[in-house]
Amino acid sequence: MRLWSLHPCFLDAKGLSALWRESLLAKKVLQGKTVGYRSHPQLARFKGCGDPLAALESYLDGVYLESVRRGYHFDRSKLGGKKFSSRIPVTRGQMEFERLHLDRKLKRRDPLKRRELRSSSRIRLHPLFKETSGAVEPWEKVASKGNADDR
Repeated sequence: MRLWSLHPCFLDAKGLSALWRESLLAKKVLQGKTVGYRSHPQLARFKGCGDPLAALESYLDGVYLESVRRGYHFDRSKLGGKKFSSRIPVTRGQMEFERLHLDRKLKRRDPLKRRELRSSSRIRLHPLFKETSGAVEPWEKVASKGNADDR
């Protein structure tokens, strides 16, 4: 499961679709509707924000809006009505880690999207997040950065 801090505009078609599916799975985890993934590190920032389900709904909304911008047909009925009124901090170190991770994936899958990512003068974040100073987030599995995860 990869719940990107980066703006979904940087993801290729495969990555955006995977993000939608994985975000819906994360929602089920937070609702207690699945037994798997309950301790997944990617959920730590949602669980620690005060209203995890509302935060994840807002996250899903950002992914959905990107899908609409691209002309995709993600099922909006999968979203609830909760909105998160705040923004979750994400460190510059985490942003850079994710940018490099995505760059490696796009090198194999979508060179055009990779050029877009590389030409961006500033790393844009998903609208749920706000930039803070710091290293890679403690919940990130840095050792797994070379894995075969294709999301």
